Amino acid sequence: MQPNTIDAPTLKKWLDNGEVILIDVREPAEHKTSNIPGAILKPSGLLSASDLAVEGKKIVLHCQRGSRGTNACQRLLEESSTADALELYNLEGGIEAWKQAGLPIGEKGGSTLPLDRQVQLTIGSFLLFFSLLAYFVSPKFLMVTAFLGLGLINAGLTGWCGLARLMGKMPWNQ
Repeated sequence: MQPNTIDAPTLKKWLDNGEVILIDVREPAEHKTSNIPGAILKPSGLLSASDLAVEGKKIVLHCQRGSRGTNACQRLLEESSTADALELYNLEGGIEAWKQAGLPIGEKGGSTLPLDRQVQLTIGSFLLFFSLLAYFVSPKFLMVTAFLGLGLINAGLTGWCGLARLMGKMPWNQ
C-alpha cells in the first residue's frame, strides 16, 4: 500500500489552517539543525500507529528527502488496525522540498550531518580501509567488504539499515 503524498505548498496551507499534525521522523540532531516550525519530533523507530490517534486532523510525516517518511507511512498503515480511518500523508521530497519552496525553516544550531550522509561516509571509509588491508595485508579482509556490501543490499531491498539505527543512537545525534 503506497501512502498518500503531499507537496510543500499544500502542507503550508494545512498548517496555517490548523488542519494537520506534522511529525518529523528524522533523528534529534537532524531536527535540531533544521526543522519545519510546528513539527513534532518522533524518530521513525519510536513512532507507532497508536501515537496517531488524533481525531479530525490529517497527519503528515516528513524526513530529509522523503524516503524515510514513505517507509514510516507504509509501516504505520500496515500496523494500524484502522488504516482506512487514518488520514496519513508523507511530505514529498521531505524538508529539502520545503526549503526549495522557500518556506520558513527553524534552526536551533548545530552542524551534524544528516544521518544518511553519516552512514555513507562510514561505509565508504570502512570499504576503503578494508580494501587496502586486503590488498596490502591479506585477502581475507575482503570478507568484511562483502559483509558491508550485503548490508547495503539489505538496506536497499528492505528500507531497514542497521548502521543507520546504530548511528542514530550515537551521542552526536541526540
